Amino acid sequence: MKILHNVINGKLEAVQNDRESTERFRVSNPASGELVTEFSSSSPEAIETAVSDALKAFETWSRTTCKARAHILFNFRALCLNKYKEELIALIMVENGKHKTDATASLLKGLETVEYALSPNLSSGYIQEVSTGITCQDRRDPVGVLVSICPFNFPAMVPMWTVPIAIACGNCVIIKPSEKVPFTITRMVEIMLEAGLPSGVVSVIHGGRSVVSRLITHPGVSAVTFVGSTPVAEIVYNTAVSSGKRAICLGGAKNHLVVMPDADFDQSATDILNSFAGSAGQRCMAASVLVLCGKGSDKVLEPLIAKAKAVKPGQTGSGEIGPVIDQTAVDRITRYIDNSESKHGACVLVDGRTWTNRKSNRAGFWVGPTIIQHPMDSADPALVDEIFGPVISVIKVDKLQDAITRINESQFGNAACIYTTCGQAADFFTRSVHVGMMGVNVGVPVPREPFSFGGTKRSKFGIGDITGDGLVEFCTIRRKITTKWGAPRGGDFVSRNFTG
Repeated sequence: MKILHNVINGKLEAVQNDRESTERFRVSNPASGELVTEFSSSSPEAIETAVSDALKAFETWSRTTCKARAHILFNFRALCLNKYKEELIALIMVENGKHKTDATASLLKGLETVEYALSPNLSSGYIQEVSTGITCQDRRDPVGVLVSICPFNFPAMVPMWTVPIAIACGNCVIIKPSEKVPFTITRMVEIMLEAGLPSGVVSVIHGGRSVVSRLITHPGVSAVTFVGSTPVAEIVYNTAVSSGKRAICLGGAKNHLVVMPDADFDQSATDILNSFAGSAGQRCMAASVLVLCGKGSDKVLEPLIAKAKAVKPGQTGSGEIGPVIDQTAVDRITRYIDNSESKHGACVLVDGRTWTNRKSNRAGFWVGPTIIQHPMDSADPALVDEIFGPVISVIKVDKLQDAITRINESQFGNAACIYTTCGQAADFFTRSVHVGMMGVNVGVPVPREPFSFGGTKRSKFGIGDITGDGLVEFCTIRRKITTKWGAPRGGDFVSRNFTG
C-alpha cells in the first residue's frame, strides 16, 4: 500500500494508521476496487503544528512582493506541465477513477487558475482624487491563514481554485483533501515546495470530521473555503462563521437543461451527454434534468439515446467514461434508478445498471449513462435530489415559462442551460432563472477567470464566489486610506529655492 503523508512546515510526515481509531479511511482504486491505502485522522498535535507554522510563515510571506510570489507560481506551473504532468494525471486516474481525457483536462483547468494568479497586479487596489487636494485609495491585504476543504471529484482542479490565488495575495493555506482522494494534492504541494515555496505557506492535513472541526474553529484560522454536498456545506459555513471566520461554502446542485423546438438536436444531444455523463456525472455542474419544452423538442431524444448507448466503460479509450468513486456511490445511484422505475412509473430509456458489479463480472465501481423519462406529475425524488452520478431525468413541458418556474422552484441554484437558436428566448431565459451560472447551448457553463464560480440558494453559503476575482475579494481585506495635504510651510513651494 501507498504511504500517505501530511505536509507540515515544508516536511512530509507519515499520516497515522491507528487501527483503533473511530475515524479510519480506506482509499480504493475505483476502476479495479483494489485497496490503495488505509489511514486514520491526523492528530490534534499535527493540526496545531500546521496552524502555528502557517501563522509564522504568514509574517514573512505577507510582506513578500507580488512579483516574487508570482515567480514561484510560475515555476510550479512549469513543473506541473513539463516534468510531472503524466505522474499527476496517473494519480488522478488511480484515486478518482477519471478517464484519462477528463483527468488531463481537470489538471490543465486547475493550472489555468495558476496562470490567472501569476499577475503581479492581482491584489492591487484603486486610487482616485475624490475632491480638491483629497485622495482616496485602497489596498488589498491578505486575511491570514485560510483553510481549504476539498471534495473527491476533482483532486487537482478544485484545490487550484483556491490555493494559487490565496497565496498570490499573501495568505497561507492549509488544505484538507477529501479522504477519498488524498494523494494528488499532496503531491502537488510537494511540487510547490520544489518550485521554491517557503515552508509553512501551504500545508496538507488529512483526516475526517474531527480534523475539519478543529481547523475551522481554530483561533489562528481567518477564512474557510469548502466544496462538497449541501448538508455538509451548511454545517461548515455555520460553524466557521460562528467561530468568527469569513467563509464561502459551495454545496450541491440539480442542474436543468432546457431544449427548445428550434435547437440543433444532434449538437445538443452530444453536449447533453457530455454534461450528464462526463466525469461519470460526479460534478456539481453535471446536468440532472432534461426539460423538453414544446412540440418537437423531443426529437433530441433519439440521438441522445443512441449516443448514450454507444458509451463504453473504460479510462483510456475514445467514447468511454470512468467509474464512480466507490461502492457507496454505486448503491446510491442505482437505488434512485430502481425507485424511479418501481415506485414512480418512470421509464428507463438507457440503463446504466448493466455496468455494475452486481450485473456484470466487472471489478470496480461502475454505473453507465442512464436516461429516465418521468411522468410530468411525478413526485420522484430523482427529480429533486442530487444523485451525483451519470443519470439524467427527462420531463416535458409546454411553455418556456413552465421550464423556468420548475428551475426556480428547486432548492438548488447552481446552473442551468438552454438549447436554442433564438436569441430572444436565450435572453429571456438567462434573465429569468434564479441560478448562479447559465449556459446558452453550453451544458457545463463553468466560467473561467477572471470570472468566478458559484451558485445561489442552497448551492452556496456565504457572500461572493470561489476562484477568479470573487476569491481575490474573499481572501483579502480592503484597507482604505484618505489623504489630504494642505499648503506647504514656508510660502510658495513651486518657486522656492531649496539649495541654500
